[in-house]
Amino acid sequence: MRTTGSKLNYATTLWDYINRAMPFNAPQTLQPDEVYALTAFVLNLNDIVPADAVLDADSLPKVKMPNRDGFTTDHGFMRRDGKPDTHNVPCMKDCVQVVRLSSEMPEYARDQHGNLAEQARAVGTAAAGGAAAKSTVGSRAGLDLAKAAACTACHGVTEKLVGPGFREVATRYAGDAAAESRLVAKVRNGGTGAWGAIPMPAQPQVKDSDARALVQWILGGAK
Repeated sequence: MRTTGSKLNYATTLWDYINRAMPFNAPQTLQPDEVYALTAFVLNLNDIVPADAVLDADSLPKVKMPNRDGFTTDHGFMRRDGKPDTHNVPCMKDCVQVVRLSSEMPEYARDQHGNLAEQARAVGTAAAGGAAAKSTVGSRAGLDLAKAAACTACHGVTEKLVGPGFREVATRYAGDAAAESRLVAKVRNGGTGAWGAIPMPAQPQVKDSDARALVQWILGGAK
């Protein structure tokens, strides 16, 4: 079974994934100690560490995953000259004429976390994570704020995705003196009905100052 406990050969991979990509609607907002705690929780669910395990930079690399020695890149999937995983001979009869995809990642969800290489930050201690966060708040452009809050998963700048484009929002609320306060509240608390039946989820993790700066950028034309 392809579960976290069996498919990962190093526990540090789990820590890195949580640190870079979680939570889904606000990636890279967790402090390092919170990432360690969540990593320990997931590993405990997989019966790899006890319920009272405490992980840190020293103990995490020492956790031996059940399948650490079970991986190889010496096969056809990873190397052109590797051996195939199966030895079946294709029948080449009664082949499917039309291939229909049963599911795929929606376009609005692609690359919503941005360029992870550019987002690399100091990790390992709570102090390091906190310093990194403070250094970026207040200097982000509007689009960077939108990406950090995962707004771009549902909204484009000019195009509609799940919700309206940012510039469409600016056009609707042009000249509305109360728009800023209403939209800040919607960012924080969510809402439905303004642009159709699909609800906008609440984003309580977004700071008031960031929510206001984001809304001001949108109402200014998202330029």
